[in-house]
Amino acid sequence: MVYNHKGGVGKTTLTVNIAAALADAGKKVLLVDSDPQCNLSSYLVEARVLDFILDRSDAEDGQTLWSAVRPIVEADGDVRPITAVERSTNVFLVYGDLKLADFEEELPQMWLEALQRKTRGYRAVTALSYTVNEVAARHDVDFVFYDCGPNIGALNRAILLDCDYFIIPAALDEFSIRALKTLGITLENWIKTWRTVADLAPDDIYLLPGLPKFLGYIIQRFRVYGGQVSGGQAAYLPKFERQIYSDVVSRLRKISPELASESIKENVLGEVRDFSSVAALSQIQGVAIENVEGGSRDLKAAARRSFSEIARKIIDRC
Repeated sequence: MVYNHKGGVGKTTLTVNIAAALADAGKKVLLVDSDPQCNLSSYLVEARVLDFILDRSDAEDGQTLWSAVRPIVEADGDVRPITAVERSTNVFLVYGDLKLADFEEELPQMWLEALQRKTRGYRAVTALSYTVNEVAARHDVDFVFYDCGPNIGALNRAILLDCDYFIIPAALDEFSIRALKTLGITLENWIKTWRTVADLAPDDIYLLPGLPKFLGYIIQRFRVYGGQVSGGQAAYLPKFERQIYSDVVSRLRKISPELASESIKENVLGEVRDFSSVAALSQIQGVAIENVEGGSRDLKAAARRSFSEIARKIIDRC
């Protein structure tokens, strides 16, 4: 999961390009659009096709994430099986849906019902996990990436607690640094509270793993001058490193040392410079930056190197 509750840090673009790099390395990747805004689906699917899919999400043959969890929300059945679509070689997509916002509205109450040991609460909180795991097994994928909205809501809580690992994307600015404190406190509370929920669970009920490990952070959209981060943004690097440790790493390690590394070097997963011109083309064309038609060859080559290095580290660390 690429997660940061702060908006504007390029989570969707980052997710698409990491997936492409992992696919280039021979891995199968499942992308799950769990954001009600459907940014990932809009990125990878032609608008006319996506509109058709979304219009049919309530039908018996609906194929969005909402189609899967709707019976749970409406209390008339179990999760429905859905399929993923292959958008490029070894990269599969589960469609998002605007109606996931309705699912998110139900989740706080379902969380309370889980705390009361009610089966319906557990079934709702774990519905996405059950659905995605079934799709991932059917396609025999190596990695699953959720693309989530920029918030600390109930939907993201259920998703993060289902993940084995999470990645924090950030920009080199004061707002991103300040957001780390809220992020760290939120992660700590979610994990600790889920421990209570899990301890109360009836026997033989499906549960979330509830112990997401911090895989590392990725600094994004920085400007380069003379091959280095430009002066104004470079000044934020040391401060960001200190804050990521004090606000995120230290909190996770208090829960369990296995949830985050003490090493500053290991917590750096990668750096992605500002690829604004070719990044815009990639979104228009629905492909990874390295595969866009037109644009700067040098920027596309630099993007390939950056994301290949990130993919290599992900494979090694997982």
